[in-house]
Amino acid sequence: MPPVRSKTTLPVLFSIIVIDLIGFAIIIPVLPFYADAYGADGLVLGLLFTCHAAMQAVFAPRWGRLADRIGRRPVMLVTIAGTCISLLILGFADSLAMLFIARIFSGIFAANISVATAYIADVTEEEERTRWMGMVGACFGVGFILGAGIGGPLALYGFGVPMFVAAGLAAANLVHAFFVLKEPATHQSTAEERQVSVRALANPTVRNLCLTYFFFTFAVTQLEVIFAFFMKDTFGYDVAQVAWILVGMAVLMAVIQGGAIRRLVERYGEKPLMLFGVSLMAASFFAMPWPATVGLLLIPLAGTAVGRALSQPSLMGMVSFEATAANRGAVMGTFQSSASLARVVGPLAAGALYDWQHRAPFWLAAALLVIALGTAISLQAPRAAVSAAE
Repeated sequence: MPPVRSKTTLPVLFSIIVIDLIGFAIIIPVLPFYADAYGADGLVLGLLFTCHAAMQAVFAPRWGRLADRIGRRPVMLVTIAGTCISLLILGFADSLAMLFIARIFSGIFAANISVATAYIADVTEEEERTRWMGMVGACFGVGFILGAGIGGPLALYGFGVPMFVAAGLAAANLVHAFFVLKEPATHQSTAEERQVSVRALANPTVRNLCLTYFFFTFAVTQLEVIFAFFMKDTFGYDVAQVAWILVGMAVLMAVIQGGAIRRLVERYGEKPLMLFGVSLMAASFFAMPWPATVGLLLIPLAGTAVGRALSQPSLMGMVSFEATAANRGAVMGTFQSSASLARVVGPLAAGALYDWQHRAPFWLAAALLVIALGTAISLQAPRAAVSAAE
């Protein structure tokens, strides 16, 4: 029987996701400067990112299992409320200890997106699901652009100010969801997916793709964690200036992923685009520490944005072709778990290396991407792409 949904179900879900991601993205350019104000070095900053990612990795599957048992709606309401509280703690923080408490708390409740995607699976038919999951990616782009653009300028009035704005958005999100979000008629349980997730890794192509994505995400975290410190220490940039550079990179990625990527995939295929994108990122990361001016630095920064916009969707497309209807959730979940693990260990490496040598995280990122190329270059073209060519 096809899933049943009202005409407002998906728009409501997407609005919830966008607002949630705006609140998340507000933090990205601000947190490094916030931590620096309380004497954090690179390693401490890395720990702030790691503790959130670690808590998310531990608790997100538990929220998913709870959502299977008691429903999507109550779990979404609880996690949105928890996010609001964590942002308030962050806004009132007056020490590094309080920043850590806020980040741990935020990681525990960072399950909104995973529960929302499960909700989308509940209310869409299989043949249209990829389209709607693609809309989740578009929500990420919109949320990050708006969030970073809001967070940087607001932080000039105090680092707690953007956190309070983000908490207000989360509170509005909670009220919105409470009144308009309805429980889906049926749930697609994740129990079977968990049972076959280990078997998914028995597929050597899936295993190689997961390994590639691990190294890819490990590299990306190097820039995400220490970019603000690097711009402050090297060029004297403040939080607003850093935020606008991040917005520019996000817009560039959104333009490619929102329009060009489909035509490029149709013309060249996922594997060539992925290899080109990863190669471009590796070269850009290697070059990034050398420019003496911000204007010149924008060239490798643009290279990383373009490379990521080309390679990340291509990797996701390649792994999706290795999944069947019966194990798609398990395969994609295992693939995303490789990124989650990278986000736990990556920030620690970025922070520790930055304290030793400011250029070192960029060089590590370049080396990791070369390793990712090594794991990916032996991959066969996706089966669907081969069939289309024939």
